[in-house]
Parts: sequence; C-alpha cells; structure tokens
Amino acid sequence: MHSKYLDEFEAGQAYTTAKASLSEGQILDFAMMYDPQHMHIDHQAAETGPFGGVIASGFQTLSLSFRLFYDLGLIRQTNIIGVGMDELRWTAPVYPKDALQVMARVTEVRPSASKPDRGTLKWYLETINHKGDMVMHVDLIMILRRDPSQA
Repeated sequence: MHSKYLDEFEAGQAYTTAKASLSEGQILDFAMMYDPQHMHIDHQAAETGPFGGVIASGFQTLSLSFRLFYDLGLIRQTNIIGVGMDELRWTAPVYPKDALQVMARVTEVRPSASKPDRGTLKWYLETINHKGDMVMHVDLIMILRRDPSQA
C-alpha cells in the first residue's frame, strides 16, 4: 500500500496486517535486554508459573504489533511523529511461534486548526493470535502530513 495523507483517511477505515511470530530465541533476546522477568527468561520458573511456559514480554508484543502496522505502508512517508498511546492492554499471553496479526481501525481524523499542513490521526490496534484470541489492544495517536495539493 502507498502512504496516505491525513486527508485520505476517514474514521471507520480498517486494515489488516500480515502475520508474524516470535521464536523462543527472539523472546529470550528481547527479554534479556529489556524485560528480564522470570516468565520471559527462565524455562523452569515459566513452566510452573501461571502461563505454563515462556511468554513474550508485552512490550515485545507492542513492538511487533507496531512493526506489522507500519509495514502496511500507510504512514511510511506521511507520519510526522507519534504523540502517544492510550488504553494499552495485554489481554492474553503470547507464546513462541504464536502467529500474530493486527487489525487497525481509524478512529479519528482531525486537521490542525493552527498548522494547516498537518493533523491528528487516531488508530485502534487490536493484535490477534492464530487462535483468534485478542492478545493486545491500544489506541495510537499520531501527527500526519496533509495533502499539499489540498492546501
């Protein structure tokens, strides 16, 4: 898909990403650097814990989800900056080799009143595993360029 300007988005538009999974090695590498909790790095503790095995860090799930969303190409050339996230929730564990896919829906498009070359775009991202279980959801807020030909 090509990058879109703010003006090309409407609330309700929905997109589905490709699928991707995390290997056990990727989960361990990420956790050792950024989130070294036992459920991510210690097989024995993880197997006797509430999840029955090693699981991915929620922050790794968020990172992979954003990468899948970014790879749609919709904002690649038009995104100015991310403003923030609201309502981030991890709703189910992600295990090695779970196939994840993101459903992205535009929730708000608002041209800037003070800067006519840009505006705010809000997204709802829902990450689903191969079993159809939602594992994460988040609201993203970003600033996007407007179409210069519409100025």
